[in-house]
Amino acid sequence: MRTEDTEDTEGSEDVGSRIDEIGDEIGDTRRALGGFLRVRRGRVAPERVGLAGGGRRRVRGLRREELAQLAGISVDYYVRLEQGRATQPSPEVLDALAKALCLDAAERRHLATLAGGRGGPAPEARVSRQLRRILDGMGGLPAFATNHRLDVVAWNGLGAELVGGLADPPRRDRNQARFIFLDPASRDVFPEWEDRAAETVGQLRVSAGRYPDDAELAALITELSALSADFRRIWATGEVVMCGAGRKRLRHPEAGPLTLDYETLHVPAAPGETGLVVHVFGAEEGTREADALAQLAPAVTEVAGPRAR
Repeated sequence: MRTEDTEDTEGSEDVGSRIDEIGDEIGDTRRALGGFLRVRRGRVAPERVGLAGGGRRRVRGLRREELAQLAGISVDYYVRLEQGRATQPSPEVLDALAKALCLDAAERRHLATLAGGRGGPAPEARVSRQLRRILDGMGGLPAFATNHRLDVVAWNGLGAELVGGLADPPRRDRNQARFIFLDPASRDVFPEWEDRAAETVGQLRVSAGRYPDDAELAALITELSALSADFRRIWATGEVVMCGAGRKRLRHPEAGPLTLDYETLHVPAAPGETGLVVHVFGAEEGTREADALAQLAPAVTEVAGPRAR
């Protein structure tokens, strides 16, 4: 007889079935909601929410009935949520689940997006002349802009050079996710590769929840699932990431290792379009990193991304 204690033990799942599972999550928000709840439930240690772990406990994280009790909902309703048979839970239920799962702000927003139903196909993003002028004007600060698929759609010369040669298509793929997971050179550019990989998956997961009918995005995620074991591994963690600010380590063949501050700026979307995210890097004046950027800047082509695609 199967018990709740064995519900999450892993079998000998093959790569093909894992790719199919990821594909199902992308194309169906109900499956995506259930999958997200299941993965996040497995990441919550019982002790963290005041429950006893127990030496014979075989399930990872919380059992379904434990999460339902913590959230104040019936086990049957929670099971239907995980199985995709219950749709559009109330804000109160979502808030209770988020608290029980110890979700952070980004994860809460993603949960709400998945619970909201189908978002429709993604409109395209447009790179305005003003944005190109802004990027050109930041010649001393590495900067580039991405869309929701993590395509790099515009950049300045220093930004192109800093992250692996964006201005030279044969040198590297202009999609950040493909570069991270399918190009070994990304591990040279990003010494903290695992962190950058987790960010990439987390951002794609957010986009997939927001635009479940985006065929290009679904094809990208399916491609990465088929070709990268690292992508499949990180996707299975349920990682969710919103672009923010902080510090990142990069390595340039001439400037060497650099620890730079970064900020992400969200460009509002025009009607019928998606917004863009501008990633800007810099260093405090007087530091070795600031001197390295100043020396590198004159050597790069001052072009703010492709003029036509």
